[in-house]
Amino acid sequence: MNKTSLTIRLCGPRGFCAGVDRAIQIVVLALKKYGAPVYVRHEIVHNRFVVEGLEQLGAIFVAELDEIPAEHHTQPVIFSAHGVAKSVPADADARNLFYLDATCPLVSKVHKQAMRHERLGRHVVLIGHKGHPEVIGTMGQLPPGAVTLVETAADVDALEPADPAALGFVTQTTLSVDDTADVIARLNARFPQITAPAAESICYATTNRQDAVKQAAPGCDLFVVVGAPNSSNSKRLVEVALKAGAKKSILLQRAHEIDWDAIGDIGLLGLSAGASAPEVVVAEIIDAFKSRFDATIELAETVQENENFMVNRELRDVELTPADMAFVNGAG
Repeated sequence: MNKTSLTIRLCGPRGFCAGVDRAIQIVVLALKKYGAPVYVRHEIVHNRFVVEGLEQLGAIFVAELDEIPAEHHTQPVIFSAHGVAKSVPADADARNLFYLDATCPLVSKVHKQAMRHERLGRHVVLIGHKGHPEVIGTMGQLPPGAVTLVETAADVDALEPADPAALGFVTQTTLSVDDTADVIARLNARFPQITAPAAESICYATTNRQDAVKQAAPGCDLFVVVGAPNSSNSKRLVEVALKAGAKKSILLQRAHEIDWDAIGDIGLLGLSAGASAPEVVVAEIIDAFKSRFDATIELAETVQENENFMVNRELRDVELTPADMAFVNGAG
């Protein structure tokens, strides 16, 4: 049977950002240096494949620190890339736990921006998604009541601050650039004296992946984003693809989730991956389409990323080899 021709328009950049890569490296290096088990509070990044891969290496994921048994209190506990409230390291100190913080440096930058606003007497407006770990962590840097969360321009319209002249805003790092611009525009319109953060809060990786999808999506019969349903930046890519002109856009965690009947006859497939999605899963999905179509790959690259964030000082004496990261990056 002759296979139908399919062009796969593969986005670059895609997949792991420097913050995610660093967080996974921290768990891998801690396991190499201290041995199993290494505890991780919450998912290190929003991806089950990554979490399960680390579990196989000896990581144990817990919701809260009180789940760590007394006999393992000398083993490291790692805080996720999304960042944590100040109460979490304080709790770890109270329990005499040894912890390593894998918070993305760009999330830490937003924390500092929010704290600066508050230190200068401003009430902080945080643009983000309620309940997201990054939002919980950012709000947890400041005293109760010091931050107001908004998600939409309508939320901005409902704001009634005590002092409209003393406001500052920050944003979650993984939001839609275009949607956030609308919310910021509404904030500036309602509160002309509001102070922006000293630097852009939405991180370079989020922006770069959205830009690549915008370029690749027009004309696509289907756009696939590899990522988890609880990954904010991955879900935004699905929305960006539709807005940019893809006829249909879906989020996939693994190749076995592909509903071939629903996909039907397509000629142009767009493909990207959220910042916490491993390249081995992207390759798995490409192979799945190659098994059913006569597929050729066309690279849609907007920029090359070369950011690299150093791991914690305690781990810099441990060698990280390509083999250590092959479970997410592939063999080469």
